[in-house]
Amino acid sequence: MRRWILCGIAAYGLGLIPATTITASNKVADIQARGMYVEARTCDVWTGPCFANADFNLGGKQGVMAWRIDKGEAGEVSLDGLCVVAVVSAANTLGLEQRAPAKAVILVDSRANLTQRAALVRFAQQQGGQLLANVVKIDAQPIKIDICPCQKNACAEVDATVAKLKTRCLSVEHDKVCGNEYAFYPPLARNLKAIPAGVLEHAFRGKGLGETWSDSDRRAGYVGTFLVK
Repeated sequence: MRRWILCGIAAYGLGLIPATTITASNKVADIQARGMYVEARTCDVWTGPCFANADFNLGGKQGVMAWRIDKGEAGEVSLDGLCVVAVVSAANTLGLEQRAPAKAVILVDSRANLTQRAALVRFAQQQGGQLLANVVKIDAQPIKIDICPCQKNACAEVDATVAKLKTRCLSVEHDKVCGNEYAFYPPLARNLKAIPAGVLEHAFRGKGLGETWSDSDRRAGYVGTFLVK
Protein backbone atom coordinates (compact mmCIF):
# COMPACT_ATOMS: atom_id res chain seq x y z
CA MET A 1 0.00 0.00 0.00
CA ARG A 2 1.21 3.49 -0.83
CA ARG A 3 0.24 6.78 0.70
CA TRP A 4 1.48 10.35 0.46
CA ILE A 5 -0.06 13.37 2.21
CA LEU A 6 1.36 16.74 1.20
CA CYS A 7 0.39 19.60 3.51
CA GLY A 8 0.03 23.12 2.19
CA ILE A 9 0.30 22.14 -1.50
CA ALA A 10 -2.66 22.46 -3.89
CA ALA A 11 -3.31 22.42 -7.61
CA TYR A 12 -5.36 25.14 -9.29
CA GLY A 13 -8.96 24.18 -10.09
CA LEU A 14 -11.20 25.33 -12.90
CA GLY A 15 -14.14 27.68 -12.48
CA LEU A 16 -13.48 28.72 -8.89
CA ILE A 17 -16.57 29.87 -6.97
CA PRO A 18 -16.23 31.37 -3.47
CA ALA A 19 -18.15 29.61 -0.71
CA THR A 20 -19.95 32.90 -0.07
CA THR A 21 -21.47 32.77 -3.57
CA ILE A 22 -23.15 29.38 -3.23
CA THR A 23 -24.62 28.34 0.09
CA ALA A 24 -26.74 25.44 1.25
CA SER A 25 -29.66 27.78 1.86
CA ASN A 26 -32.77 26.57 3.65
CA LYS A 27 -34.66 28.29 0.83
CA VAL A 28 -33.68 25.42 -1.46
CA ALA A 29 -36.74 23.19 -1.90
CA ASP A 30 -36.79 19.66 -0.54
CA ILE A 31 -34.67 17.40 -2.70
CA GLN A 32 -35.70 14.06 -4.14
CA ALA A 33 -33.03 12.11 -5.99
CA ARG A 34 -31.71 8.72 -6.97
CA GLY A 35 -28.45 7.72 -8.57
CA MET A 36 -24.98 6.29 -8.02
CA TYR A 37 -22.49 6.78 -5.19
CA VAL A 38 -18.74 6.24 -4.78
CA GLU A 39 -16.49 6.92 -1.80
CA ALA A 40 -12.93 6.35 -0.67
CA ARG A 41 -10.92 7.23 2.40
CA THR A 42 -7.34 6.89 3.58
CA CYS A 43 -8.09 4.00 5.94
CA ASP A 44 -9.31 0.51 5.10
CA VAL A 45 -13.06 0.00 5.49
CA TRP A 46 -13.06 -3.71 4.58
CA THR A 47 -10.69 -4.90 7.26
CA GLY A 48 -10.27 -6.63 10.59
CA PRO A 49 -10.00 -5.00 14.02
CA CYS A 50 -6.26 -5.61 14.16
CA PHE A 51 -5.68 -3.37 11.11
CA ALA A 52 -8.38 -0.84 12.01
CA ASN A 53 -6.94 -0.29 15.48
CA ALA A 54 -3.58 0.59 13.94
CA ASP A 55 -5.20 3.53 12.12
CA PHE A 56 -7.67 4.71 14.72
CA ASN A 57 -7.13 8.37 15.66
CA LEU A 58 -3.71 8.26 13.96
CA GLY A 59 -4.46 8.06 10.23
CA GLY A 60 -7.31 7.64 7.80
CA LYS A 61 -8.62 11.18 8.30
CA GLN A 62 -9.21 12.05 4.62
CA GLY A 63 -12.03 10.98 2.34
CA VAL A 64 -14.00 11.69 -0.83
CA MET A 65 -17.73 11.15 -1.42
CA ALA A 66 -19.21 11.37 -4.92
CA TRP A 67 -22.84 11.35 -6.08
CA ARG A 68 -24.19 11.11 -9.64
CA ILE A 69 -27.85 12.11 -9.69
CA ASP A 70 -29.50 10.12 -12.45
CA LYS A 71 -32.93 11.53 -11.61
CA GLY A 72 -33.60 14.31 -9.14
CA GLU A 73 -35.25 17.60 -8.40
CA ALA A 74 -35.35 20.40 -5.85
CA GLY A 75 -38.86 21.74 -6.16
CA GLU A 76 -39.21 22.62 -9.83
CA VAL A 77 -35.43 22.62 -10.38
CA SER A 78 -34.17 19.55 -12.23
CA LEU A 79 -30.95 17.91 -11.06
CA ASP A 80 -31.00 15.14 -13.66
CA GLY A 81 -27.53 14.05 -14.75
CA LEU A 82 -25.63 16.35 -12.38
CA CYS A 83 -22.82 15.33 -10.02
CA VAL A 84 -21.43 16.60 -6.74
CA VAL A 85 -18.28 15.57 -4.85
CA ALA A 86 -17.38 16.24 -1.22
CA VAL A 87 -13.77 16.14 -0.02
CA VAL A 88 -13.26 15.82 3.74
CA SER A 89 -10.38 16.25 6.16
CA ALA A 90 -11.39 15.23 9.69
CA ALA A 91 -9.79 15.54 13.10
CA ASN A 92 -10.01 11.78 13.70
CA THR A 93 -10.08 8.58 11.68
CA LEU A 94 -13.13 8.37 9.38
CA GLY A 95 -14.41 5.23 11.03
CA LEU A 96 -17.10 4.20 13.47
CA GLU A 97 -17.38 7.71 14.91
CA GLN A 98 -18.11 10.00 11.97
CA ARG A 99 -19.13 13.10 13.87
CA ALA A 100 -15.61 14.30 14.56
CA PRO A 101 -14.80 17.93 13.64
CA ALA A 102 -14.03 18.13 9.93
CA LYS A 103 -13.40 20.57 7.11
CA ALA A 104 -14.94 19.98 3.71
CA VAL A 105 -14.59 21.18 0.13
CA ILE A 106 -17.62 20.64 -2.09
CA LEU A 107 -17.12 20.32 -5.85
CA VAL A 108 -20.27 21.08 -7.82
CA ASP A 109 -20.93 20.15 -11.44
CA SER A 110 -19.77 22.98 -13.73
CA ARG A 111 -22.75 22.28 -16.01
CA ALA A 112 -25.18 23.34 -13.26
CA ASN A 113 -26.57 26.87 -12.97
CA LEU A 114 -26.40 28.79 -9.68
CA THR A 115 -29.75 27.48 -8.45
CA GLN A 116 -28.77 23.91 -9.24
CA ARG A 117 -25.37 24.37 -7.58
CA ALA A 118 -27.00 25.59 -4.37
CA ALA A 119 -29.24 22.51 -4.44
CA LEU A 120 -26.24 20.23 -5.00
CA VAL A 121 -24.46 21.73 -1.99
CA ARG A 122 -27.50 21.25 0.22
CA PHE A 123 -27.96 17.69 -1.07
CA ALA A 124 -24.34 16.78 -0.27
CA GLN A 125 -24.58 18.30 3.21
CA GLN A 126 -27.79 16.43 3.96
CA GLN A 127 -26.28 13.12 2.88
CA GLY A 128 -22.85 13.70 4.44
CA GLY A 129 -24.21 14.92 7.77
CA GLN A 130 -21.83 16.32 10.37
CA LEU A 131 -18.77 15.69 8.22
CA LEU A 132 -19.99 18.36 5.78
CA ALA A 133 -21.20 20.89 8.33
CA ASN A 134 -18.07 23.03 7.95
CA VAL A 135 -17.69 23.77 4.24
CA VAL A 136 -14.61 25.92 3.70
CA LYS A 137 -14.71 26.06 -0.09
CA ILE A 138 -17.13 25.44 -2.95
CA ASP A 139 -15.65 24.92 -6.40
CA ALA A 140 -17.29 24.31 -9.79
CA GLN A 141 -15.54 21.59 -11.76
CA PRO A 142 -16.26 19.29 -14.69
CA ILE A 143 -17.25 16.03 -12.97
CA LYS A 144 -17.56 12.59 -14.51
CA ILE A 145 -18.68 9.52 -12.56
CA ASP A 146 -18.76 6.14 -14.30
CA ILE A 147 -19.87 2.93 -12.58
CA CYS A 148 -20.01 -0.57 -14.03
CA PRO A 149 -23.67 -1.39 -14.77
CA CYS A 150 -23.64 -4.89 -13.28
CA GLN A 151 -25.15 -5.33 -9.84
CA LYS A 152 -22.70 -6.14 -7.04
CA ASN A 153 -19.87 -4.73 -9.14
CA ALA A 154 -17.58 -2.32 -7.29
CA CYS A 155 -15.82 -1.00 -10.40
CA ALA A 156 -16.13 2.80 -10.61
CA GLU A 157 -14.24 5.91 -11.66
CA VAL A 158 -14.64 9.52 -10.53
CA ASP A 159 -12.89 12.44 -12.21
CA ALA A 160 -13.61 15.84 -10.67
CA THR A 161 -10.35 17.45 -11.92
CA VAL A 162 -8.87 18.11 -8.46
CA ALA A 163 -10.33 14.94 -6.92
CA LYS A 164 -10.08 11.49 -8.50
CA LEU A 165 -11.14 7.98 -7.49
CA LYS A 166 -10.87 4.60 -9.15
CA THR A 167 -12.23 1.47 -7.51
CA ARG A 168 -12.35 -2.27 -8.14
CA CYS A 169 -14.04 -5.36 -6.78
CA LEU A 170 -12.55 -6.94 -3.67
CA SER A 171 -11.24 -10.48 -3.92
CA VAL A 172 -10.41 -13.01 -1.24
CA GLU A 173 -7.13 -13.90 -2.98
CA HIS A 174 -5.85 -10.34 -3.22
CA ASP A 175 -7.45 -8.58 -0.24
CA LYS A 176 -7.72 -11.03 2.63
CA VAL A 177 -4.87 -10.36 5.03
CA CYS A 178 -5.67 -11.24 8.64
CA GLY A 179 -8.45 -13.76 8.11
CA ASN A 180 -11.44 -11.91 9.56
CA GLU A 181 -12.00 -8.96 7.22
CA TYR A 182 -15.50 -7.52 6.88
CA ALA A 183 -17.14 -4.12 6.32
CA PHE A 184 -15.70 -2.79 9.58
CA TYR A 185 -16.60 0.86 8.91
CA PRO A 186 -19.99 1.88 7.45
CA PRO A 187 -20.29 4.26 4.46
CA LEU A 188 -19.82 7.95 5.16
CA ALA A 189 -23.12 9.00 3.54
CA ARG A 190 -26.79 8.22 4.17
CA ASN A 191 -29.58 6.58 2.19
CA LEU A 192 -27.30 4.08 0.45
CA LYS A 193 -27.20 0.53 -0.78
CA ALA A 194 -23.48 0.03 -1.19
CA ILE A 195 -20.80 -2.66 -1.11
CA PRO A 196 -17.13 -2.36 -0.06
CA ALA A 197 -14.60 -1.80 -2.81
CA GLY A 198 -10.88 -1.84 -3.33
CA VAL A 199 -9.37 1.53 -4.23
CA LEU A 200 -6.85 1.75 -7.06
CA GLU A 201 -6.59 5.55 -6.96
CA HIS A 202 -7.74 8.17 -4.47
CA ALA A 203 -6.33 11.66 -4.75
CA PHE A 204 -7.13 15.28 -3.90
CA ARG A 205 -5.00 18.06 -5.36
CA GLY A 206 -7.25 21.06 -4.76
CA LYS A 207 -7.27 24.06 -2.44
CA GLY A 208 -9.12 24.82 0.75
CA LEU A 209 -8.12 22.09 3.19
CA GLY A 210 -4.48 23.04 3.64
CA GLU A 211 -3.40 19.59 2.44
CA THR A 212 -3.50 17.31 -0.56
CA TRP A 213 -3.13 13.54 -0.73
CA SER A 214 -2.62 10.57 -2.99
CA ASP A 215 -3.51 7.07 -1.82
CA SER A 216 -3.70 3.73 -3.64
CA ASP A 217 -4.00 -0.05 -3.33
CA ARG A 218 -6.25 0.02 -0.28
CA ARG A 219 -9.49 -1.71 0.76
CA ALA A 220 -11.00 1.69 1.38
CA GLY A 221 -14.10 2.32 -0.72
CA TYR A 222 -17.82 1.87 -1.20
CA VAL A 223 -19.77 1.78 -4.45
CA GLY A 224 -23.54 1.65 -4.74
CA THR A 225 -26.79 3.52 -5.20
CA PHE A 226 -28.71 6.14 -3.24
CA LEU A 227 -32.37 7.02 -2.96
CA VAL A 228 -33.63 10.21 -1.27
CA LYS A 229 -37.40 10.72 -1.10
